[in-house]
Amino acid sequence: MKISRRANSIQESPIRKLAPLATAARGRGVTIYHLNIGQPDVATPPEFLRAVGSFAGKVLEYGPSDGLPELREAMVGYFARFGIALDSHEVLITNGGSEAILFAFDVVADEGEEIIIPEPFYTNYNGYAEMANLRVVPVRTRAEDG
Repeated sequence: MKISRRANSIQESPIRKLAPLATAARGRGVTIYHLNIGQPDVATPPEFLRAVGSFAGKVLEYGPSDGLPELREAMVGYFARFGIALDSHEVLITNGGSEAILFAFDVVADEGEEIIIPEPFYTNYNGYAEMANLRVVPVRTRAEDG
């Protein structure tokens, strides 16, 4: 199969590039502190685990493409606590942060435009911006500046 020029030109994910190196270092006894790949830091709700364990159906269907209505309503309530008024039709649930970033880049800027991102930033922003044909303009920030 021939891979497109666009796909071949997209930079490799820095996180995916470093992961095997971290695994190899751990194998040599080096302590690794993962500051790159987001992993949940809260326990999976036991109700979810019980529901999965008791599932007897033959097909696990997809949920609504914009997210479960109950979850979208819960997000509306969450943001309302901070004075941000939303309607559930303005909320889109994604499978993960990377998908959300890709969607956000496509929504806020047109091809060829610049996006300003404070540094340090998530390393994959560069690749996602490249896929959206955007140019990242990094702005250096310092903790001392607040």
